[in-house]
Amino acid sequence: VQLVESGGGLVQPGESLRLSCVASGSAFSSYVMSWYRQAPGKARELVASISSAGISTNYADSVKGRFTISRDNPKNTVYLQMNSLKAEETAVYYCKASRWGKDYWGQGTQVTVSS
Repeated sequence: VQLVESGGGLVQPGESLRLSCVASGSAFSSYVMSWYRQAPGKARELVASISSAGISTNYADSVKGRFTISRDNPKNTVYLQMNSLKAEETAVYYCKASRWGKDYWGQGTQVTVSS
């Protein structure tokens, strides 16, 4: 599977962005999908994940109540709605697909939160 993220950009603190990740190939609905982020000089961290059918979600404590992960299986797409963004959330955001013990990563999209 190949993953292509989009939707990043420059926003001010408190604003919103919606990231998208489109997967190529078949069987998208069999993958667990996740969003990660990596800030300069820091380790990559899990932001949110969603089960293959979209029934179960999981969030990092730091984003609970502000971020929402969702997926549209017929469109092979997973989304990350990010509200009330903070400056410290400036990072490259990556999409990951997981199935049968294997992980596939996108190239990332830059999110910059700055006034």
